[in-house]
Formats: sequence, structure tokens, C-alpha cells
Amino acid sequence: MNSKRLQRLIGFLQDDLAIPSTSIDLAVRHQPDALNLLPMVLWQYGLVTLQQLEQIFDWLETA
Repeated sequence: MNSKRLQRLIGFLQDDLAIPSTSIDLAVRHQPDALNLLPMVLWQYGLVTLQQLEQIFDWLETA
């Protein structure tokens, strides 16, 4: 995932889904070399719900 798209994704997570930046930082620290897996890591650690995960995937399809 390129850095511009990643920044837009992080903005979506924070602004639209109200995911705290600390949660996003935690997920990035656990998978720093696989940022394309960020949505799954957030879900795996219980930082987003299944419904939010679906919203993230929908956003990724249209972004």
C-alpha cells in the first residue's frame, strides 16, 4: 500500500470510524512490513468490530 493511500486510510479510520490513533499505532507496530493487512490486524486484536471491518473493505474498494 503506498504511503498516500495509507494516509487516506488512516484518516478514514480516525475521522469516519473514530478509531483512536493509539489503536492504529498498535496495529502498525505489530505488522510494520505488511501495512496492506492493517484492517485485518485491527480486527484480529479486537480494535474494530466486524461491521467496521466491512466498512473498511468497502472504503478500500472505492478509494
